[in-house]
Amino acid sequence: MKTLRSHIRTATLALAAAGLFASQAIALPVTQPSVDGPVVLAASDCYAIGQQVAAQNGGTLAKASQATRGGQQVCIIVVLVPGKDGQRPRRSEIVVPLN
Repeated sequence: MKTLRSHIRTATLALAAAGLFASQAIALPVTQPSVDGPVVLAASDCYAIGQQVAAQNGGTLAKASQATRGGQQVCIIVVLVPGKDGQRPRRSEIVVPLN
C-alpha cells in the first residue's frame, strides 16, 4: 500500500512537471505589428478629447469610446457633472466628431 502511494505521488509530480515544461514550450514569442498599414490611435484621441470636454463642462470623464455614425468616425464621451445641493452627479453623453 505504501509503495502504491509513492508511485502515484511520483507519477503526479512527473505529470505536473511535464505540463509546466509543455506550457512554456508552446508559448509563442510576441511579434511586433507590421508597419505597412496605417496605425489608428483613436482610443487615445477620444480619451484626450473626452478630457477636454469634461473640463469644459466642469465634470469628470467617465467613458470615451469611438463609433461610426452616419459614415463618420465620432467619439462618444460620457461626462459625470456634479449635482447641485448635494444631489447625485448627472450623466451627460456628448458626441464629438473625430478629426
